Amino acid sequence: MNNIVIRIKKFLSNKNTVTVIGVIAAVIVLFVGYNWRVNSAINPITVPYAIQTITPGTEITQDMIGTMEVPPSMLKGGVIREVSQVVNKYASSDSIIPEGSVFYSRLVVPKDQLEAAIIYDYPKGYVLYNLPVDTENTYGNSIFPGNYIDIYLKAINRADANGNVTQDKIMVGRMIENVKVIAVKDSSGNDVFSNLDEKKDPALIIFAVPEDINILLRKASYLRTYETTIIPVPTNESLQDKPGEVKISSNDLKNFINNVTAMTDADLAGTS
Repeated sequence: MNNIVIRIKKFLSNKNTVTVIGVIAAVIVLFVGYNWRVNSAINPITVPYAIQTITPGTEITQDMIGTMEVPPSMLKGGVIREVSQVVNKYASSDSIIPEGSVFYSRLVVPKDQLEAAIIYDYPKGYVLYNLPVDTENTYGNSIFPGNYIDIYLKAINRADANGNVTQDKIMVGRMIENVKVIAVKDSSGNDVFSNLDEKKDPALIIFAVPEDINILLRKASYLRTYETTIIPVPTNESLQDKPGEVKISSNDLKNFINNVTAMTDADLAGTS
């Protein structure tokens, strides 16, 4: 027994032997590690996905969810991996989950967060505005929460530059741009897109704008003598990496509205 121990010690004390053993061990470690990483990247795992398009505010039920196997390397950006983390949750108010899409954590919220996202998620210093609409001027109910719209104004101008009454002239132009839709409600105040099985007609588009633009819109809405109409027009601004800020597009329309309404202290301060 002692002879065996002595021989082992002599074998291990040989520098060449130790070097060979170290190289073999390193190769084994690299081989095992490489295979583990490759298998981790290519061995598919099961994740839930949407078997139908899920519109903003819709409760995600079991029959809307399927499962599929995908390589882990494809799961980026907060993909939800468990059905239990999706079922009975809601699609966020500003996003649509397309048919065939996996579920992302930023697009799925519990019910108690849904209303807050719709009503209170807008920039500081902005004011909510309710724009009356119908199916026709929402392009067949095609304006969704999260979409961007421009606001056009139609009015009858009955005066020239000097304020003299002239022949009626129709004015139409883009007044405000880059307005983000927060919610679309029916006449009862329900979310139009909360349930795919219920057909609801849009009655209000809710959005938020800075205070001065909010006042301008409200003035325009009260100019019944001038037969004003506020018209929402969808844009592709939501597809941009950095959507533009809300701003007034036409100083002519702004001046027209202010010229035919009384100026407040806030108006005068904004023009100084």
